[in-house]
Amino acid sequence: MGERLFDLIEELETPEDARPLAAVSRDRQIAVALTHERGADKAPVVVAQGYGAIAEKILRLAFEHDVKVRRDPDLAQVLMAVEMDQEIPVEAFAAVAEILSYVYLANNRLAEASGDAEAPDGPSGGLT
Repeated sequence: MGERLFDLIEELETPEDARPLAAVSRDRQIAVALTHERGADKAPVVVAQGYGAIAEKILRLAFEHDVKVRRDPDLAQVLMAVEMDQEIPVEAFAAVAEILSYVYLANNRLAEASGDAEAPDGPSGGLT
């Protein structure tokens, strides 16, 4: 799954998208993309994040590629403080674990419904 999400993120890498965002109002849209490999000893990693137009682009790509999305503004604010390609902080573990649990369960149900013998190894991504 990690490669698939990184492929999506490559579409975001333009000079305009890469600008640091200094001033942010509370009412702007936020999106944070995480990746995690099932069974890995590492915490989930932030692979994309942004406000406004960048957030909209992250969400559009997620929906276009059937990546699971969850609305959680408080968690998104916490994850915006995490540097790109860094593991999430301990404070976010419980909330992210709940999201990953939902994603794994949904993927397992999809695999069962389609008759696949095995469920996917990891989540189909997750955004907050």
